[in-house]
Amino acid sequence: MFTGLVETLGTVHSQSSDARGGASLVIAQSLIAPQLVLGESVAVNGACLTVVAISDGRFSFDVGPETLLKTNLGQLRVGDRVNLERSLRVGDRLGGHFVQGHVDAVGSIEERAREGEWEMVRFRCPGELTRLMVPKGSIAVDGISLTLVEVGPDFFTVMLIPHTSKETTLGVKKAGDSVNLEADMLAKHVQKLLQR
Repeated sequence: MFTGLVETLGTVHSQSSDARGGASLVIAQSLIAPQLVLGESVAVNGACLTVVAISDGRFSFDVGPETLLKTNLGQLRVGDRVNLERSLRVGDRLGGHFVQGHVDAVGSIEERAREGEWEMVRFRCPGELTRLMVPKGSIAVDGISLTLVEVGPDFFTVMLIPHTSKETTLGVKKAGDSVNLEADMLAKHVQKLLQR
């Protein structure tokens, strides 16, 4: 479980395919690497992954075929920056919202419009995902907890504050770039109950 509050940015050190259809992903981030333990969960661009190796300021993950299929992690290249968040501990403050690290869909940035120091960003996404969104509700975009401004049939908008632009990958992504999306967990449960 995560909060959607990105702790730091990491850099893709290497990514290589394996014989089982998955991949090995190595991230460099010398500040949190010494604090990690094997088997710990870390959200990488919003996808919950398990640490399988730690060495010299780098840590590794095995990324399964399903994760590669349902997220944008397979598009990462050496040198790309990624959002990182370690899992929530009991007793931690919940400053964002409950984020599972289970990506629902891959969307894309459609448009960015600067409004002073702030920036309105419009994302394109599958229509079945927008049914789980409401204005002023929450969405996780590449693992970042954001507040929805407008929700349409196959798009939504958010307003980025300067801090988010500076401290996350959304500061460098441009129109056309893909993003991992996770709808609010509570909305998914309500939808399931109403379908019964």
